[in-house]
Amino acid sequence: MKLFDQQEADLKRAASPAAHAPLADRLRPATLAEYVGQEQILGEGRALNRLLAAGQPSSMVFWGPPGTGKTTLARLLAQQWNADFVEFSAVLSGVADIRRVVEEARGKLKQGRRTVLFVDEIHRFNKAQQDALLPHAESGVLILLGATTENPSFEIIPALLSRLRVLVLHPLSEEDLGKILERALSDPERGLGLAKVELTPQAREHLIATAFGDARRLLGALEVAVQASPLAAGGVRLIDLAQAEEAVGKRALRYDKDREEHYNLISALHKSLRASDPDAALYWLYRMLEAGEEPHYLLRRMIRFASEDVGMADPFALNQCTAALSAFDLLGMPEGALALAQAAVYLACAPKSNALYTAEAAVKADIHALGHLEAPLHARNAPTKLMKELGYAKGYEYAHDYQDAVVGQEYLPQRLRGKRYYRPTDRGREKVFLERLRHLEQAKARLRAQGKAEEQPS
Repeated sequence: MKLFDQQEADLKRAASPAAHAPLADRLRPATLAEYVGQEQILGEGRALNRLLAAGQPSSMVFWGPPGTGKTTLARLLAQQWNADFVEFSAVLSGVADIRRVVEEARGKLKQGRRTVLFVDEIHRFNKAQQDALLPHAESGVLILLGATTENPSFEIIPALLSRLRVLVLHPLSEEDLGKILERALSDPERGLGLAKVELTPQAREHLIATAFGDARRLLGALEVAVQASPLAAGGVRLIDLAQAEEAVGKRALRYDKDREEHYNLISALHKSLRASDPDAALYWLYRMLEAGEEPHYLLRRMIRFASEDVGMADPFALNQCTAALSAFDLLGMPEGALALAQAAVYLACAPKSNALYTAEAAVKADIHALGHLEAPLHARNAPTKLMKELGYAKGYEYAHDYQDAVVGQEYLPQRLRGKRYYRPTDRGREKVFLERLRHLEQAKARLRAQGKAEEQPS
């Protein structure tokens, strides 16, 4: 019991000065020198490094995934600028809170003190709240720092965004996470340095790999593993792979069905299919499925892709996708996911043509540019006597009455005669259509020339 009591005391001392605070909070860097990662903005000559060297405070927003140091960086900047730090949660704070902080900031400014207002999850502020921040960030009453996991160009109003520098934070590298892990294990005051914690190499690798660039997740899993680990010989808390796996639990994939990550992943899927990369296509397909994406959304996107990017180069691609839809509706999840995978691989491997897509765009452009163009008389229906007297359907050549079912008549409006919208490629099955259209154009040209010759007076 004495050994157990001693270990418990060591753990409590390791948690000082705030025993109730999670390890991730206790280990938060106290100075910029302790800050790990984000070299792309803090490295020599980089944007934030230059800004700090100039000594001029600036309003900005940090955009990056969870656990990458956004809040910590905001606090360290306020410290660097010798400014008072006020933290808001966009979920809990409103316009009245903003007004109160602004009044306090004005008073401090008269005494020569600057105020940093940090808004966590700033993307959750509505337009009225963002409007309330705008004049004070612009006038310099407040130094506005925001943190967001969402694309600022979608979530922050243009007027406010134009007054903020956007700094992008990346997921921490495994090397960065390794440094943070070692600090947590060795720091006797804020970390676990007094607790005699040892990790097997496999446990260490697992904790880092499953943190997915998130320092908070890494430290949270480490803390759980330490609390659950039994005492070994010599009072050591040894964490092996099994305990690390139990502490981590199942990874919840970062994904939001109606925000930027959704569009990032569906774009990656589309571009993988277009680039004929079945392995990447399968990865992005299952990334979305595993994160909870609605399978019918993915099926709709692949059906569209079959016409837009494969088209007539392989007309059966569309059949594969609609068959996948039917199969999925019959089976449901999880068995039906394999039908989506089959469709994705087929699309990736199929020859590609966007001829239908470009034809669609060209047709729409002419329709909107030229307005109402009348159909040729011979192409019109003539269900009444008056219509026949007006020349509707006059001279119409019924293709099945002619050799090879080919006629020389034109069916586009007069202003568009000779226009070609569909221009097939020579890839895949579309090469057959290309050759067929060339044959038809030659045959029609001969018939038109023959018709003109017959119209000439002898």
